[in-house]
Amino acid sequence: MFWIKGNNENFDRIAEFEVGTALVPNLHFIRNGTSIAAGPLRVAGLGGTFAPTWFDTPAAKLPHTRRDDKRRHFVREEAEACARLRDVDILMTHEAPRPFILAEEHRRDAGKPAINAVLAAMKPRLHLFGHHHRFLETEREGVRSVCIDRVNRSYLLIDAETLEYEKIDQ
Repeated sequence: MFWIKGNNENFDRIAEFEVGTALVPNLHFIRNGTSIAAGPLRVAGLGGTFAPTWFDTPAAKLPHTRRDDKRRHFVREEAEACARLRDVDILMTHEAPRPFILAEEHRRDAGKPAINAVLAAMKPRLHLFGHHHRFLETEREGVRSVCIDRVNRSYLLIDAETLEYEKIDQ
């Protein structure tokens, strides 16, 4: 299993994965702004949420207390590192690209321009994100972009060669 951080995890445990002290067989953490080999595929990650007030803070300087852990956010240096990656097959982000309309009646766009910038620069073959927990297929910056649902409702089976996928409902 290959995974990125979200916004409600145990970030102390994630820090152990980041430095390599949490070794769990078959569980592969993708640090923000990096890519790893997943069989024949190259998979990159940009996990966490966007917070404009923390975006220009270096990742190593994000404060974290028991009550408020800012490590749940991604920052500019991580987004820029991600944008510099090349030959990526799948980009996994927690946040959505713009536009991502939460409710038609309110027309609130929950997408984040930083994700669009990464997609435009990187041009992965497939983009997966999940923060909003509802299945949606779209295209952003010329890249197939899929919001994945909660795993208890559905999941995707992805062909490693073609990157075509099948949605499996639970």
